[in-house]
Amino acid sequence: MSEPFRIFFREPGGPDVLERQALDNLIPGVGELLVRHTAVGLNFLDTYQRSGLYTVPLPSGVGSEAAGVVEAVGPEVKGFTAGDRIGYFLGPLGAYATHRLIDARRVVKLPETISAETAAATMLKGCTAEFLVERCARIQPGHSVLVHAAAGGVGSILVPWLKAIGAIVIAHAGTEAKAAMARELGADHALWCPMETLTAEVRALTGGHGVTFVYDAIGAASWQASLGAIAKRGMLISYGNASGPVPPFSAIDLLRAGSIYVTRPSLFDYCASEEEMRASAARLFGMLEAGTIAPRIGARYPLAEAAEAHRALEARETTGSTLLIP
Repeated sequence: MSEPFRIFFREPGGPDVLERQALDNLIPGVGELLVRHTAVGLNFLDTYQRSGLYTVPLPSGVGSEAAGVVEAVGPEVKGFTAGDRIGYFLGPLGAYATHRLIDARRVVKLPETISAETAAATMLKGCTAEFLVERCARIQPGHSVLVHAAAGGVGSILVPWLKAIGAIVIAHAGTEAKAAMARELGADHALWCPMETLTAEVRALTGGHGVTFVYDAIGAASWQASLGAIAKRGMLISYGNASGPVPPFSAIDLLRAGSIYVTRPSLFDYCASEEEMRASAARLFGMLEAGTIAPRIGARYPLAEAAEAHRALEARETTGSTLLIP
């Protein structure tokens, strides 16, 4: 077996700042587990932290989501034993590793029906979809919803989740192939038009009214289209910055858009307690077990090739979820 290692970075920058570092002294302390990872999730959040868009203390590990097997249990840990299959999605940073020590309160046991790859591919994205649909916007049957990046990691979970609730889903993707994927996921309408014409397309599909909710993970490039597509008193949920952060705006912009609401939510705030985190994961596992959503693993990279995986993600060359395999 190869020596344990992690991927980390000393300063923010492009994918090339990611380095490999050997690990030793992996002995769990009070309340900790030693986990051997079998699959690690790759998320846009990782690139924001690596690039410096989101500031983190340096040097820093990378990644908030992984699944694996408990190899050792520290003092005062309750509810876990060696051999348990577990997953986590709220960090702390350092999931890009073959092994790690982690607070037992941060992890959940995986049901027998959920594989490690499924967990690593869906936990962060799926729990993000859970809070966005069920607790942030509180979508109801008949609500009209525009989903940007509908074939991406979160988008490909949002679309079937929204349809299961009874929403009318307009999906938008960057290519015709990705729009077709969104249609296969259940979207009522799947668009791949330029942002400059998206507002008109959405208005045409909604009888001129616009949609009640917009889920926007794109950021700067989609901001004006999102504002233009939303109905009066609707809500714009800006939950990502794939093209960079949204431009500065004022309250008067929201008035002109139709007295709309804007929120910039974070999974960490909606899973702020251990109870919220476990409840969100349980809801996701239920949706997976019911077949309402299914993991869409678009690519797998060796953990040592994390930099190449970051390049592909930032170039929007990926669909569904990307995994790093230790």
